[in-house]
Amino acid sequence: QVRLVESGGGLVQAGGSLRLSCAASGTIISIHTMGWYRQAPGKQRELVATVTRSGRTNYADSVKGRFTISGDNDKNTVYLQMASLKPEDTGVYLCNARYNVRGWPPRDDDYWGQGTQVTVSS
Repeated sequence: QVRLVESGGGLVQAGGSLRLSCAASGTIISIHTMGWYRQAPGKQRELVATVTRSGRTNYADSVKGRFTISGDNDKNTVYLQMASLKPEDTGVYLCNARYNVRGWPPRDDDYWGQGTQVTVSS
């Protein structure tokens, strides 16, 4: 099992910055990608950004140029630096860890954190 512990959410004015952290503990050897998703009230969960163990990143178009994701493999931690925040960035941000499931055929599965609230006021 893997436990994901998020921190860093809060209330910020539009144009401000926040930094989220997510630390993974437990049986983490098979995790290959970590990232952040968000869910706003009444909306579906959406990808924000992901980073692989090799450092390859992927961002939602809506956050490109404003958010930066990074990972520390030694600390099993992923960070999301958010800048130029907008009210539409408001939501619960959930940490995700994707891992290889042993067996055949090859497949992935996900661990999720409990989420941290980010609120951007206009």
